[in-house]
Amino acid sequence: MSLKMNVNGQPQQLAVAPDTPLLYVLRNDLHLTGPRFGCGLAQCGACTVHIDGQAARSCVTPAGAAAGRSVTTLEGLAEAGTGRLHPVQQAFVDEQAAQCGYCINGWIMTAAALLEQNPNPTDAEWRDGLAGLKCRCGSHMSILRAVKRAARAGQVQA
Repeated sequence: MSLKMNVNGQPQQLAVAPDTPLLYVLRNDLHLTGPRFGCGLAQCGACTVHIDGQAARSCVTPAGAAAGRSVTTLEGLAEAGTGRLHPVQQAFVDEQAAQCGYCINGWIMTAAALLEQNPNPTDAEWRDGLAGLKCRCGSHMSILRAVKRAARAGQVQA
């Protein structure tokens, strides 16, 4: 079966079964390695992408659910053609908010979606919005500093 979707601003036509996890399509067919396979159960967030601007766990999202929609991965979050990182990506670089870096895709993509919907979240809204994301190497404090830095910059845009 052929599925059409827009991935990182580019139209794609993919010969995949509609029940194939979107994560597999992105990584195996489109060679986009930002989203990572972590748990395969939507529990850790490493596979997070945006579908029509909303954060989604691609490991449990069938590719068919993204048909006709806009999918953004970590690679597509930066400002196309300018070399400028998205403010959340830049804040992660500035705060050196990674140790191993495996989980960073989930944190950046979730934070970017959260800040797009609510540019000035309270601490409680941060906790709710980032709940369920896992970092196994203990970078939580630098990650949270990076997310708050991006919000303070006041320039988060899709």
